[in-house]
Amino acid sequence: MEGIGIQSRERMAMGVRRVIAEMMDRVMEAVLVEDPFIAADHHAEKTLYAALVPDEIFKGSHFERRFVTRFGGVWEELAKVVASEIHGHCSMGHVVTGFIGSERLRRIQEVLDKLEHTHAGRKPIDPAWKEELAYIRQGKGAPHQVSVLCDIYIESESTGEKYAFELKAPLPNSDQSKVSKEKMFKLLAMDPCVVDHVFFALPYNPFGKREDYDWSFPSRWFNMQQDPVVLIGNEFWDFIGGAGTYASFVREINALGLDYKKRIYREYLGMEPPSGYNEQVLK
Repeated sequence: MEGIGIQSRERMAMGVRRVIAEMMDRVMEAVLVEDPFIAADHHAEKTLYAALVPDEIFKGSHFERRFVTRFGGVWEELAKVVASEIHGHCSMGHVVTGFIGSERLRRIQEVLDKLEHTHAGRKPIDPAWKEELAYIRQGKGAPHQVSVLCDIYIESESTGEKYAFELKAPLPNSDQSKVSKEKMFKLLAMDPCVVDHVFFALPYNPFGKREDYDWSFPSRWFNMQQDPVVLIGNEFWDFIGGAGTYASFVREINALGLDYKKRIYREYLGMEPPSGYNEQVLK
């Protein structure tokens, strides 16, 4: 997908700042006003814990739980901000409905079963997207109506092409990865075609380079280094927003991080930020 102009890039950056800031403000409101950590209550409810572990440890856990809960849908919101600017239409939780032949449906389950289970006398099968999809598409049979819920759905106003993304956290578990692959197979098994392209996308890569991605659970279902339907980190953001999108995204996240880290130290933890607090950044 092609890049876009300066004004569109600025609007995307503003959208990213807005989404992240709104989420962080909700977290701060929760931990400071709506549901603060109250040491006296903690001491009363968990006397043994309080006798053994400093309050600050549990205060950190209190913040973490509220942060993680609210961060759940942020990746999708950020993707929508980016993709809407360049493609004109992007939605979250979009349902795609089409028809799939019975033999194609059977073959989808066959492929997934072989990846999931090691059968007697046979080595585990490595995932191979192109070969698996080709095998599934060779199937026919009576058509069945099937609906698939997509995390992110893009319909390009300029080309008319339709894209569906399974957007998962950087370290997805095996069940999530399996469900994503099944949904992706079904989308591309529909006849007539409803979606042109599908992808399994991770918003950033905690291991750095794609060839270094080393989380075993999704690797059971996808070749994370070579499958063409896998997009990790900058590959995903630059794909939906054009070259330079990920770099802009990283700049906005890191700039906001400096401000919110200061606030968390001072307003929540009641201390001044320690030396080097701003060294941990997204890359």
